[in-house]
Amino acid sequence: MIEKIKELIAEAEAYTATTKEDVEAFRIKYLGKKGILNDYFAEFKNVANDQKKEFGQVINQLKKTAEDKVNSLKQEIESKDIQQGVYGDLTRPGEPIEIGARHPISIVKNRIIEIFSKIGFNVSEGPEIEDDWHNFSALNLPEYHPARDMQDTFFIQTNPDILLRTHTSSVQVRYMENNKPPIRTISPGRVYRNEAISARSHCFFHQVEGLYIDRDVSFADLKQTLQYFTTEMFGKSKIRLRPSYFPFTEPSAEVDVYWGLETETDYKMTKGTGWLEIMGCGMVDPNVLENCGIDSKEYSGFAFGMGIDRVALLLHQISDIRLLSENDVRFLEQFKSAL
Repeated sequence: MIEKIKELIAEAEAYTATTKEDVEAFRIKYLGKKGILNDYFAEFKNVANDQKKEFGQVINQLKKTAEDKVNSLKQEIESKDIQQGVYGDLTRPGEPIEIGARHPISIVKNRIIEIFSKIGFNVSEGPEIEDDWHNFSALNLPEYHPARDMQDTFFIQTNPDILLRTHTSSVQVRYMENNKPPIRTISPGRVYRNEAISARSHCFFHQVEGLYIDRDVSFADLKQTLQYFTTEMFGKSKIRLRPSYFPFTEPSAEVDVYWGLETETDYKMTKGTGWLEIMGCGMVDPNVLENCGIDSKEYSGFAFGMGIDRVALLLHQISDIRLLSENDVRFLEQFKSAL
């Protein structure tokens, strides 16, 4: 009989269950009023005196084994129930994760940064709320200079010396004040101008401006840099530079890229000429270098600037600039596959 009880102990130790019902059936079988243990306790009086000690020990061991097994199985099943309640059925198939979408402004800006980083340009940033010196005076635009009329500015009413920057050239001024040549940087960012909002213009938009300062920098270096950019960005290598005027560069030029006349859209965009204006550029005026603490007799440089919004409209064939700032999900979802 003792050997039979030992077999039951081994059986109880090896028992496993996956449901509460199975655990309850095991408990009733061993520990219930009509269970195995009660039968053996009732049999105790019939055991020979010399075997009662060993018999009592194995019965108690069977009881403890059965109780421990019931408690451990209950805890295991309850913990699984809690986990399933929190996380659901962990064996179910996963739900597809919806792909996010980059904003077309971010797509174009990141591409421009990538192109210029390949030729050694870093990225510099500055405040959108600017002072008169960094936005105008340091850039060869002193107070009452007629060229200031070219940009309608948002001034802070309580302090006329503080304004919302009208271009990211202010970032270049700050960079030149805090860094010694050679300087090779681009400054992307949001700018503000008091313009009427329409399909082609907005009171805020995004620019990226580039600056290269070093010894013996020439206009030929500028042209080669811009030709590299247009080839990488648009796949168009044919450009032309038309004389222009900017207060902070001399000489200055407008940059056109030959877009072609292959489609009706090309005709509309280029007004039948095949040429499309994309940016302004020029050699940095010596006065600007001196204002920023750079010796204009030792160093020279070039600068260029373009509208990121306009490039985004061009590349993605967007007809209304207002779509870029209205955050219409239906519009933004079109750029899910773009990096």
